[in-house]
Amino acid sequence: MSSAAPTTMDDTHCRVIVVDDHTIMRDGLSALLDSESDIDIVGTASDGKSAIAEADRLMPDIIVMDLSMPRTDGAQAIAVIKRKHPDIGTIVLTFHKDDAHIHAALHAGADAYVLKDDGREELLAAIRNVWAGKRYLSPAICDRIMSGYVRGTAALDQPEAAPWESLSKREFEVLKLVAEGYTSRGIADYLCISEKTVEKHRASMMRKLDLHSVASVTAYAIENGLLVH
Repeated sequence: MSSAAPTTMDDTHCRVIVVDDHTIMRDGLSALLDSESDIDIVGTASDGKSAIAEADRLMPDIIVMDLSMPRTDGAQAIAVIKRKHPDIGTIVLTFHKDDAHIHAALHAGADAYVLKDDGREELLAAIRNVWAGKRYLSPAICDRIMSGYVRGTAALDQPEAAPWESLSKREFEVLKLVAEGYTSRGIADYLCISEKTVEKHRASMMRKLDLHSVASVTAYAIENGLLVH
């Protein structure tokens, strides 16, 4: 598969990648969006890891991303894509409307958050706003955030922090990759960092979580729902 970006660009059409682990949802959403005169579906992916690869290969204007996916979830994929390609717009399209998922997505760098319960026009509005360089939140998400301010709390209620939340972003990436069976060499290649740096993050992560083996890291990730959200 070529890693080169497309050589032809059309500034009048928004180039979109659709990411969802359900084939019917992915195909239906692609067909719906591709019917719009100003939107071109240039690719699809079924999980976060594939989404990262397709973002590298196709350099779209926008990625519409589910959150609950295998291998690498949507929030983690958005964080990686934003780090590598900050100009790519990222739109979360999900059923999740709880504080934890909203916070994770926005913290990762999502430019928009839309619910699958919303109508077609809501998603189109999100795409066109993000394409224009703006941010966009579903009305239900805006209401939730505003309610937090009215109650005199933070914009999003934060649950009590879990131990893994003390990890740096890189340590968390290493945690997940170790749990998924990657070796230090494989992690280094995947994250484009040195093996020595991986070992440093791995040791720090295991120390913070009081874990002492690959098996314990894997068990911890599974027990805390860190592999598939």
